[in-house]
Amino acid sequence: MHVRVNPEAPGRIGELSQRTGVSQRLLRYYEEQGLLRPSRRPSGYREYDEADAERVRRIRTLLAAGLNTTTIADVLPCTIDTGEGLAAACPGLLDDLQRERDRISRSITQMDTARTMLDAIIDATPR
Repeated sequence: MHVRVNPEAPGRIGELSQRTGVSQRLLRYYEEQGLLRPSRRPSGYREYDEADAERVRRIRTLLAAGLNTTTIADVLPCTIDTGEGLAAACPGLLDDLQRERDRISRSITQMDTARTMLDAIIDATPR
């Protein structure tokens, strides 16, 4: 019989999903990508703990910052939670993050140019 010390802590995948607001399917995807590494019970069920819930929160923050899962796999071990957000904890990570920011800025510029061109086509079209 398995008894968790902290009943509030995530246990199986459904509990982690409820706790983090992330679907079970997405949690499995994070595992496939190597972002999440739950332990396994002898029965084969995934077993999650509070550290996994925190890791999911960090993954979600990095995704919201525009990083893809491949980049997150590299960046995640070098982040810390300061209580006010994530921060870089490894030398060189700031350079990597700046490169990602520059990539995102270029994409925004390209999308803005595309929107401007579409606006011109729309405006030139007789009604």
